[in-house]
Amino acid sequence: MKSLVGNPVFQFVIGRLIGSYMLFVGVTTRWTKVNEEVMAQFWRPDGGKMVGCIWHGRFSLIHKMWRFGKGVPRAKMLVSRSNEGGITAHISRTVGAEVIRGSGGKASKKGKGGVEATLSMARHIDKGGVIALTPDGPKGPRMRVKRGPVMLAKIAEAPLVAVTWATSNRLLVKKSWDQFVFPLPFGRGALIWGNPIAPPPPDATEAEIEAVRLALEFEMNRIAAEADRIAGVPVIEPAPPKPEPKPAQDIPANAK
Repeated sequence: MKSLVGNPVFQFVIGRLIGSYMLFVGVTTRWTKVNEEVMAQFWRPDGGKMVGCIWHGRFSLIHKMWRFGKGVPRAKMLVSRSNEGGITAHISRTVGAEVIRGSGGKASKKGKGGVEATLSMARHIDKGGVIALTPDGPKGPRMRVKRGPVMLAKIAEAPLVAVTWATSNRLLVKKSWDQFVFPLPFGRGALIWGNPIAPPPPDATEAEIEAVRLALEFEMNRIAAEADRIAGVPVIEPAPPKPEPKPAQDIPANAK
């Protein structure tokens, strides 16, 4: 199975099929949109500097949270370098998003492309682009924000925006660490955009960085619970928090 998942042809075919299915679900669901007006500034040609955050268990319909088209800033999705990430990369491209391969800002892990990915994301944002990532990925704990997205926002001097969705028709993979939500078509759903959260200042203290991390985690869980309630499904609860060790090194703020 590992050999099959690692096959580029298999990754392409499965990724394109899943991506096409997610597009189908997106157009066959009756959506209620909440707080969409906060995105107006980011959808302008000159206003796309942003770090978008969605929980790992809900990344499959992230394309519904962004506009794609002429004049709209380019959106890129951070995708891991694992074999499964290869499938996710093709899903992302199918729904309209470009990808950056790596694992969010963990300079201590060799071979994962953490430093390179973080610098690529910061440069993309600095040029007016948008980055979307999963703050609890790739392995959790579920619905707990890691330090990486906050440090990226600090480096890029870009606000963090929580986004989420829920559908009334779904399959919930309860045995997965993220309680992955597999949406089904022809139901009703909710799309919710959180209020932008300012990044830590360039000279932020550890306490200021932690305050932003907690604010982002609270906002992401708040809107996820609201989306589930609107869709009429049980609310998915976060996993117990797990302290994240301090990275071996932070990327300098001027390394764009």
